[in-house]
Amino acid sequence: MKFSIDIDCTPEEARQFLGLPDVQEFQKAIMAMVQERMTEQVKAMDPEALMKTWLPTGMQAWENMQQAFMRGFSGTSADRSSDDK
Repeated sequence: MKFSIDIDCTPEEARQFLGLPDVQEFQKAIMAMVQERMTEQVKAMDPEALMKTWLPTGMQAWENMQQAFMRGFSGTSADRSSDDK
């Protein structure tokens, strides 16, 4: 035996019927606080500070990685390239 019941109601009506609390105002207040904090953080961060945060060693790390790749592709080692100079 199989039963099928269709209930046509809004989410608010279902919440009230089940006795669940209305958290819409709480959610709006929390989201407003989150938005305010995020906006403050974005305003406080300038591009230079972001780059320092994301790339602590600055561009030197990228340059070192690029040099390592170039040495690897050209078949030279760091010792040989420094001996040639």
